[in-house]
Amino acid sequence: IYSFAEYYKITQQKDALDKAVNLYRLIETFSLDETKGGYIEAFREDWSEIEDFRLSEKDLNAPKTMNTHLHILEAYTNLYRVWKNEGLRKSLRQLILLFQEKFLDERGHLILFFDKHWNQLEDFCSYGHDIEFSWLLTEAASLLGDADLVSGTRNTAGRIAELILKEGIDKDGGLMYEFNYKNNERDPDRHWWVQAEAMVGFLNAYRISGNDKYLDTLLHLWDFIDKYIVDHQNGEWFWKVDKKGNAYPGMEKAGFWKCPYHNSRAIIELLERMEEVNSSVITI
Repeated sequence: IYSFAEYYKITQQKDALDKAVNLYRLIETFSLDETKGGYIEAFREDWSEIEDFRLSEKDLNAPKTMNTHLHILEAYTNLYRVWKNEGLRKSLRQLILLFQEKFLDERGHLILFFDKHWNQLEDFCSYGHDIEFSWLLTEAASLLGDADLVSGTRNTAGRIAELILKEGIDKDGGLMYEFNYKNNERDPDRHWWVQAEAMVGFLNAYRISGNDKYLDTLLHLWDFIDKYIVDHQNGEWFWKVDKKGNAYPGMEKAGFWKCPYHNSRAIIELLERMEEVNSSVITI
């Protein structure tokens, strides 16, 4: 949906839009939980129920996940840009409200895994998903043009950015990976996509608040990325580095779980959003 909508926006080829709309209708028909709300994670090829919802062995076997809902949010947002359908508008609005009602916990972090009845399955936060969500949320609300919704999501985004700034940004400017509340342990590794999404998130927070600390955080984060994450010798970005900035050996540059999606999109988003910010204060 995300890519077909983008392709249609560029080319105006109707078959691309038709494919995006068809996929949207399939999700709404088969994946939407009309009783409890939200979307079921996965199905068999014929859309019948499946017992193992995981995309990989490292994932939790959960029927409702934050990550899938986040991807639906960004996909529906991109589709609504080119297809102002009332049903889609309703779906997107419900998603925004669902995130604020179900996925955000009292601490201001996103809950990652649920059963079908919205019982939480794990208790840890993902700093990258939090900050990515903050800007995708305000983008979706702004597109709908609902003043109350925009105000609420901007407040949420500001709260999340402040939390990530205090809890996840290390002294070197990099953003750590996640925090496990059960074990009271923080994963200090810096993953490429977390750094990429954080740049957009903090620029979004700066545009909302005008507070220079978010802009400073963005600039320090870029310095960290440029120094440790970008592979200036062989190209692309390293998957992740440790607390000392050392890249993990043997991790792919591109594969099933890594591609230029996050970092390329982040740079494009930054370039577009910088046009609304005084160019003299940002140099990347």
